[in-house]
Amino acid sequence: MGDMDLMLKPHAICIPFPAQGHINPMLKLAKILHSKGFYITFINTEFNHRRLCKVLGTDTLNRHPSFKFETIPDGLPPTENFDVTQDIPSLCKSTSETCLEPFKKLISRLNDTTTIPPVSCIVSDGVMSFTLDVADELGIPEVLFWTTSACGFLAYAHYNTLMEKGLFPLKDNADLTNGYLDTTLDCIPSMKGIRLKDMPSFVRSTDPEEFMVKFPIRETRRAKKASAIILNTFEELEHDVLNELSSIYSKVYSIGPLHTLENNMKNDDLQFLSSSLWKEETECLKWLDSKESNSVVYVNFGSIAVMTPEQLVEFSWGLANSNQTFLWIIRPDLVSGDSPMLPPELLEATKDRGLLASWCPQEKVLNHPSVGGFLTHSGWNSTLESISSGVPMICWPFFAEQQTNCWFSCNQWGIAMEIDSDVDRKQVQKLVTMLMVEEKGEEMRQMAMVWKRKAESMSSSMNIESLIKHVLLRS
Repeated sequence: MGDMDLMLKPHAICIPFPAQGHINPMLKLAKILHSKGFYITFINTEFNHRRLCKVLGTDTLNRHPSFKFETIPDGLPPTENFDVTQDIPSLCKSTSETCLEPFKKLISRLNDTTTIPPVSCIVSDGVMSFTLDVADELGIPEVLFWTTSACGFLAYAHYNTLMEKGLFPLKDNADLTNGYLDTTLDCIPSMKGIRLKDMPSFVRSTDPEEFMVKFPIRETRRAKKASAIILNTFEELEHDVLNELSSIYSKVYSIGPLHTLENNMKNDDLQFLSSSLWKEETECLKWLDSKESNSVVYVNFGSIAVMTPEQLVEFSWGLANSNQTFLWIIRPDLVSGDSPMLPPELLEATKDRGLLASWCPQEKVLNHPSVGGFLTHSGWNSTLESISSGVPMICWPFFAEQQTNCWFSCNQWGIAMEIDSDVDRKQVQKLVTMLMVEEKGEEMRQMAMVWKRKAESMSSSMNIESLIKHVLLRS
C-alpha cells in the first residue's frame, strides 16, 4: 500500500474498557472497520498491553501497517502479577478520573505524526465516556460502544428510576434475604415482570452514595452526547428493548453478533490478532472430537467471576453426580484467595469423562457438535456466543448485568435455567441432568436453534454500513 493511499484512509481510534469481556468485542469491531477501509489505532492500558504481548508476542501486535496498538496508563498502582483480572469498580473509578489527559496527549501525538492519517472518529467503550470531551474538542464524531446486552444497558439507564421510586438504596442488609429483592418492577416498559434481583447487581446496597450505582447513572446520562450508541446484539433478539432505547437516545445501532460478522469477513488479513489475555489451550478441541454429538456440558464462568472454595466443591460434585461428560475451564484466579483445588476423589471419579483446562477458544468450543449445554456466568459475550451456536444454558450470574442477561435468557428467550447463587450440589446435578438428557433440555435446545438462525440475518451488517456512512464518515 502506498503512503498516499494510507494517508487517505479514515482513522478510527478504538478504546475499550480494560477488561477481557470489553476488549474482545471492541477488537472484533475494529477488525470489521479495518476491513471496510479504516486505519485503526487500538488503545489498551499498559497493564493489558503487557498481558497481550505475553500471549501474542510484541512483534505480532504491530505487524500490520494500518492497524496499530497504543497504550495509556490505567491510573491504578502497579502490580507484578499480570495473570489476574483487575478489580472492576477500582478500574471504573480510576479510568474515569485519570485517563482523560493521557488520552488527549496520545491523540495529539497521533495527529502530529505525518506518516499516518489524522484521527477522524472515536469508537469508545460506553463506560469510557471521558473520551467524548476529546471528540468534542476535535469536532469529530464519537460512537459509544456499550458491550453489554441492550437489556443490560437499558437496566443501567433505569438506575435513576429505581432511585426515584425509592427502591434503591436498600433500607438495611435484611433486604438482601427477606424477599425484598423479589419485588416486581413496573417502571421499565420493555421489561415487564422483571424483579429487582434481576437488575444489575450494584443496586443491592444500603449506601446511597454507592459508586457503582452513581457511575452508570453518570455514564448513561453522558451517553446522550455521543453521535450514536452501538450494541453487540441483533434486532430480533432484543426488539422491544432496542425500541425503548431509541426513545431515550437519538441513534442506536444493533451490530451483532460481532463474532459472526467477523467470521464472515472477506480477506481477513488480521487473523493473527487475538484479544485473549490468557493463553488458550486448544487440546480440548481434539478431546471434543472424540465425544458424541450434544453429549458434553461446557463449564466456564468467564474472566471475572470469583467463587468460594465451597462453591467450587458443590459445582464439582454436582457435575460428577450428574454422570454427564464435561469440559470445565478453571482460570488460575477463579477461587477467591486460593488456587482452585478440586477434591482428588472427584478427579478420580470423573477422569474418563471430565476434562479441565485453564482457558480455551470459546467460540470454537461452543460451535463444536459434541457440546450440548453451557454452564455459564451469563456474561454478554458468552450468552451471545451460546445463542449463535444454538447451545442452551444453565446460568449462574455473578454480578453487574449478568443477572439481567440471565432473566432474559430464562424468561424471554426460553433457552436457559437459573441456578441459585448459593450453589448446592443436588441442584447442580438436577439442572445438568435436565439440560442434557431430559425433555426440558431438548425444548431449550430447539429454541436455541431458532435464535441461532435469527442471529444469522443480515440486519446487523446493514446497520454497520449505515453507521459508517451516516456517523463515522461524517466530517
